[in-house]
Order: sequence, then C-alpha cells, then structure tokens
Amino acid sequence: MTERSSGILMHITSLPSPYGIGTFGREAYRFVDFLEKAGQSYWQVLPLGLTGYGDSPYQSFSSFAGNPYFIDLELLTEEGFLKKTDYQDLDFGNDDEKVDYKKIFQNKMPVLKIAYKRGRGKYIEEIKSFREKNKDWIEDFALYMAVKKEFDLKSWQEWDEDIKLRKEPAVAYYREKLEDEIDYWIFLQHMFARQWKKLKSYANNKGIKIIGDIPIYVAPDSADTWANSELFLLDQNKKPIVVGGCPPDAFSSTGQLWGNPMYNWKLLEERGFEWWIRRIENNMELFNVTRIDHFRGFESYWEVPFGEETAINGRWRKGPGMKLFNAINNRLGKIDIIAEDLGFLTEEVVRLREETGYPGMKVLQFAFDTREESDYLPHNYDRNCVVYTGTHDNDTVGGWLKNAEISDVEHAIKYLRLNEDEGYHWGFIRGAWSSVANLSIAQMQDFLGLGSEARMNIPSTIGGNWQWQMKSEYLTNELAEKIHDITKLYGR
Repeated sequence: MTERSSGILMHITSLPSPYGIGTFGREAYRFVDFLEKAGQSYWQVLPLGLTGYGDSPYQSFSSFAGNPYFIDLELLTEEGFLKKTDYQDLDFGNDDEKVDYKKIFQNKMPVLKIAYKRGRGKYIEEIKSFREKNKDWIEDFALYMAVKKEFDLKSWQEWDEDIKLRKEPAVAYYREKLEDEIDYWIFLQHMFARQWKKLKSYANNKGIKIIGDIPIYVAPDSADTWANSELFLLDQNKKPIVVGGCPPDAFSSTGQLWGNPMYNWKLLEERGFEWWIRRIENNMELFNVTRIDHFRGFESYWEVPFGEETAINGRWRKGPGMKLFNAINNRLGKIDIIAEDLGFLTEEVVRLREETGYPGMKVLQFAFDTREESDYLPHNYDRNCVVYTGTHDNDTVGGWLKNAEISDVEHAIKYLRLNEDEGYHWGFIRGAWSSVANLSIAQMQDFLGLGSEARMNIPSTIGGNWQWQMKSEYLTNELAEKIHDITKLYGR
C-alpha cells in the first residue's frame, strides 16, 4: 500500500439480493465490475465470520469459520444441489434495504441443509482434503455448532458439565451421535471457501484487492473460547475472570463494556503465539490486506472484572507488543496489515505502530471537532496512513452533516470548501482523495449520498445494526464514471 490508491468499503451483507442478504453470487461479481469501472484498487469488507447475538460480525462463533449466509443459492442451483423451487417462494424479509437476520436464519439455513443432502456426494475427496488442511480448527468448530444445536442454541457456558468442560468421553459421544450435523457444517465451510475463493480470484484478476478485517477479541460464546479455553483468562468453571472494554472518555462517562474474554498472553507467548499466527495465516488466504481492529490493545488493553455493569472499574494491562508481531513476521514474512489505531493513543501505542511499519487510520468525520486541533485534519497526515470518510461505526457523511454539532459542520464546510453544487458528500470524498494518504476509502453509502437510515452500526447498541442493504439500481455507469474522474484527478 505504498502507491496512491483508493477503494470502497461495503460489507457482503449490503450487496443487493432477492434472497434477503448479500452473497458471493451474481451481485458480488457485478460490484467488482463496478469497482473496476470506477477505477478503484480495493474492496474493503467487514469480518466474514458467523454472526450470533446482535448480528455483529465482530462477535462471531469462530475466528476461522465463514458465514454460511454468504453462500449463494443460485450458484448452488447451477451445481445441481438445489432447485429454484426449494427457495424462490420463501420469506427472506420484505424490505430490500434492510437485512432481516431472523428470517435469514429461519429460512436460509434449512435450504442449505437440502443442498448438503443433495451435494455431499459430489466433492467427497475435495471435502476430505479441505477438512485435513483445516483440521486445527474445523473439527472443533463443527462439533461446537452441532452441540450448540443439540442444546437449543444456548451458549456453551450453559451446556451439560461434561461437554462444557470437554471431558474426553463426552467429546467422543457427541462426535459419534452428531456425525451428520458435523459433516453438514464442514460441507458449509467448504462451499463458503469455494465460492469466496472464486470471487476473490475474479476481483484480483481485475486488479482489485480485498481488504478484510480481524476483530482483536473473540466472542465469549465461540468455538475459540470453548476449544482453546486455556488461551483465555477463565476460572475453573470456564467463566471469564476479566472482560474487555475501554475506559470512560469524552464520548462515554462509563466507558464501553464489550464483555469479550481476555487473552492469557503469558501462555500464548510460551506457545510462540501459535494461535494468533494461525489466525493471521487464515486471513491471508481470505484477503489481500487485513485490517486489525483495536490495534492499541496489543500495546495496552483495558480489562474489567467480570460481572461489572460498566467499564469504570477497569485497569490498563500491558499487551504483547512487538513480541507478537515479530513472531508473525518470522513465520509469515511481510504481510499487508492496516492498524486500526483510533481512540485514546499514548506515545507507546504510536511507537508500536511505527515499529511495525503498518499504516494507521484517519477518519475525516473526526477531524472537525472545534474544541481542539485534530490529527485527523488532512494537513496533518503523513503518507503511511489510510484515510476514511467514515468507518462502519460512523454515521454516513450525509447523516453526520445533519446530526453533528453546528460548529463542527461549519468547520468542515470551511475547511473542505463544501458546496451544494458539488454535493457536500462529494466534497468530503474529495477531502479524502486529495490528501497525501497512500490509501483513501469511503463507504458505499457516502458515494450514494445516503443519510443516517443507511448507517451500518451505532457502537454500544444492540438491535437495528448491520442491516443496510444497497438497491441494485444504485450501481450506475454514471456513478462509476464520476468516481473514476475524482480518482484519476487525484492520482489514485
């Protein structure tokens, strides 16, 4: 990422689809064609893991497995695993601009079970080899999902004691009893990997690289915490001792309480950071570039005693620092990583990012706080950074202009010379594209000039997030040409 370039941030869920949620099918290929026409070099997506409570891609049932919601039904039909009649009359939701996750779960998963029953015989050898290649995570993951179904989708913390604690006789019993369900989950992972690999190759062949995303922490209810519980700070009953969050700040007087279990960094280091290296390696297969969420947590992280209702009574603890990244580099060589270094930064965090050499992030919406001079103003950038108009956690530019403090909006209008003829959202994009940052990225919603109704996520809230879906007719040649022109104008 040392050459000037640009890209668009849009998650797979947001692609148009007649079946309720974006997939790796026809519309994904059409979006790649759009990116090519628009002169873009990158497509950034959010984490591709299975979503659970709250539908957040940052709270996944596995750090390694892919989300079967993204498997395209029409592609399965072309392979002979499904018939159109299996799914064309099902209710996947009645709003073509919002994903209804409940209906996707209720109606898409049974269709994928039909595909498994019809298709499992076709790729026997391929699945066998896929299973062998991924044995360090896939067996535990598939067993976890199968047992989860057996216990009415409850968290593993609420399973029977013997399987909760992974006692050998219980593990053997459920492996045998749930063999078909285990095979079903492995089949889904194979189809996910197959369809994604083809889409990624298609994009790469057109000169478009994929930027993926790794959440720093794992979900409390995940195959990771169940199968590798010693890697996390849990007590003898497997309950978290401490959980993650961030301290009180200008945005929240009580801080943020995320509830993720904390890593046992001492043990991870003793094991040569093997689990983390495998995690990064897995992402290198999925993506060309990986953004690591909450990078500052590798220098120091805020831990809160389990059971607290807010993050106030937490404390800072030292993270693994360069020891982790040296171990990753020694094993995997130089890899393209973006460090999400937003939030409260100390000199030590800045030093760690500089030592890794990874570009940090600048968010234009954060630049115009009139109470202080901001590092996010473009005249303060150095080249080794990625500038965003806003991220998935921000409002859209249209929403920000409507909802932010009047003085901040006036500051943005003056600084970026925003005007109605150009369109305020285009002025924001111009601000990012014209900066010295090596890479500039805007959300698809910002190119479309959409308001808060298209916002992807409001941090620290549950319900109503991760739902925005783009209408198919929004991807016009006229829009592609307009994006191409601004991209060419600023040498990206």
